[in-house]
Amino acid sequence: MNTPELRQLRHFIAVAQHLHFGRAAAALHMSQPPLSRSIQDLEARLGATLLARSRRKVALTPEGARFLEEAQRVLAQLERAVLEVGSMAAGAGGRLRLGFVSLADFGVLPGLLKAFKASHPGVALALREMLSPDQAAALSAGELDFGLLLPPVAGDLEHLVVQRERFVVALPARHALARARGRITVRQLSGEAFVMAPRDIAPGLHDIVALLTARAGFSPRVAQEAIQMQTVVSLVSSGLGVAVVPSSVANLGRRGVAYREIADAHQRLDLWLAWRRGSLGAAGREFVQHARRIAR
Repeated sequence: MNTPELRQLRHFIAVAQHLHFGRAAAALHMSQPPLSRSIQDLEARLGATLLARSRRKVALTPEGARFLEEAQRVLAQLERAVLEVGSMAAGAGGRLRLGFVSLADFGVLPGLLKAFKASHPGVALALREMLSPDQAAALSAGELDFGLLLPPVAGDLEHLVVQRERFVVALPARHALARARGRITVRQLSGEAFVMAPRDIAPGLHDIVALLTARAGFSPRVAQEAIQMQTVVSLVSSGLGVAVVPSSVANLGRRGVAYREIADAHQRLDLWLAWRRGSLGAAGREFVQHARRIAR
């Protein structure tokens, strides 16, 4: 069996709807003989009679009625695909898959999503909270379009710094340093137990904290490790230790935790919007432009 041509589907649907070759030909802006030949060729390709013809009328056979349903479905799907692709090419439609670390949710992510959805309501956003190494792997594999992650990460990725922030100390609310006025020094934490993210999960974050304590003359005594920032803060609120965290974490608003600025000069923490090199369509490029505006 030879696959029918698209024009033959349109010809057959017109005849099936009008049940008259002359009226169908007029609707298609063509003459009747080539329309008749097109239907005959279609039936030959299918090996089935689709139309019962007589001098008085044209009627659909059972095979013709079934084929009409499928032909209409195929054309409708094609028309939807044409509209969707056109919308995607214009940046007005499609779907973007975005991974993010929890830290992004305390800072840049809500504003970025709100701004992009307001200007691109036809673009669907699929969000997944993921660790930075997992995002990098998913980006390289084409399973994500964007990642909001903490460097350094592996892979041939382009990136934009969308958030750069200082660190603060998270303290149990009843801690003596929580009642201190102004900033505190890292040296004042030398006798404390620390809650920290594991280095294999967040090497950039871990190394900045380790460098801060090393410059203050001590190595942190790690009482507990936690992957997510909200878990780190929760453990601090339970009195299990103190933590040096990015300043945006204070937006979490956890009870039982006080935040104090650090007096020591220190490296800022960067948050990247990353994507696979050469992978962006129109909607993706628009998303990057929104991120640039928010980062500025």
